[in-house]
Amino acid sequence: MKRRQFIQKTALTTVGASALVSASAKNSASEMEEQQQMYELRVYTLRFFGSKAPLHEYLQSALIPALNRHGVGNVGVFGEVADPNPTKLYVLIPYNSAQHMLEVGSKLSEDTEYLKGAATYDKVPVDKAIYTRYETSILQAFSGLPVMRIPDSKERIFELRTYEGYSEDAVRRKVKMFNEGEIEIFDKTKLNSVFFGHIMAGPGMPALIYMLWFKNMEERDSNWKDFISHPDWKAMSGKEEYANTVSNILRVFLKPLDYSQV
Repeated sequence: MKRRQFIQKTALTTVGASALVSASAKNSASEMEEQQQMYELRVYTLRFFGSKAPLHEYLQSALIPALNRHGVGNVGVFGEVADPNPTKLYVLIPYNSAQHMLEVGSKLSEDTEYLKGAATYDKVPVDKAIYTRYETSILQAFSGLPVMRIPDSKERIFELRTYEGYSEDAVRRKVKMFNEGEIEIFDKTKLNSVFFGHIMAGPGMPALIYMLWFKNMEERDSNWKDFISHPDWKAMSGKEEYANTVSNILRVFLKPLDYSQV
């Protein structure tokens, strides 16, 4: 596949028409409501002993500047704190809406500056492949936090959490729980939210993903203890309607790369 079609094909084939139409309809339903962002979360699994430089150059000098030109700000790029093998790279792209995501894909395919910047990356030979595969998840922001929050500290680590549910209804109830009070409890206990997203398309469905940030692990551990012991959380988590909403939790700690905008 040619790189000029990369974003557009990703959006069209990964999301599916039904998810995009549904999200777009919801976003345009009322001008009085704040628009909910859409997020694309990519996870690259990099090859052993391969050069990562072409991918970083592509992201830093071609893709991110092009996304910024077309109204996509605050693109995040992260590596794992634990530095696992194989190495993984996380890229978070926030769009204003599902329609915006599709429009950006179309614009990138005609952006000559972007295409020129991506030329070296496009021509990486097969024997120097950068990654084995990458996974993409398309997320819709929660109504309780419709727009991403950017950390206000240069000293920061991130906690990316995935909550899997045993059924679609279980995940919907967990989303409702966040929207109707849990995000507020996060704020009270300084679990600093970056985004919350319901997975519309991607691996591991049904599930939701959210990201928090802290200045360090000590702050993270202390604030989670405050959350767990908070009376509002104890009262909310004891409600029957929120029982059995999470069947598995996946957690990873991330560090921003130098060129990350988050």
